[in-house]
Amino acid sequence: MKLVAKECDSDLSEKGRTNNKLQSMNQKAIELLYKIFVKCDEDSSEKYAKYRFYAYVSSSYHKCEILIDEMIPGISGKNYKIPVAVKENEMYIAIAFSKSTKRSVTKQEIKKFYNISDDLKQGEHGTQLIDSIYCSTSGFMGNALVELENLNKKRSKDPETKINFNLANFENEIFSSTRC
Repeated sequence: MKLVAKECDSDLSEKGRTNNKLQSMNQKAIELLYKIFVKCDEDSSEKYAKYRFYAYVSSSYHKCEILIDEMIPGISGKNYKIPVAVKENEMYIAIAFSKSTKRSVTKQEIKKFYNISDDLKQGEHGTQLIDSIYCSTSGFMGNALVELENLNKKRSKDPETKINFNLANFENEIFSSTRC
């Protein structure tokens, strides 16, 4: 809602029920929310898909801070630009990536996703990281799913290094999630 309000130069009540927040917004913002979340329209810049992705992730982490395009360093010293990072009590607890093009997620993209998640988990800022999410509007290639399963099987069973890898596919105008 914040992003749509900003895009439409609309007010947005930060507190209160959803109905109160919607009533505080201008007509242009309400119409855009309708296009994005009810009609599930597509736009050439894929911004609407990103908004649905942000809403999906934030709906899973109530009362947490949701950060967009957050730079987080891994143990390797490399800084990663994370599309969505979730913080609770000033600690990162989840990260999320998305792919909204018409191509399915590939094995190479899954490897990159896994390696970033692992590097962050081992780093100073990832000690409380428990969830790593990959959302797609075009699904996942079979070999990508197998690759993530194989990589996850090789992980230590130590609760200190555990990461829940979640995949979500946007179909029939809703995200459906699976855990690896």
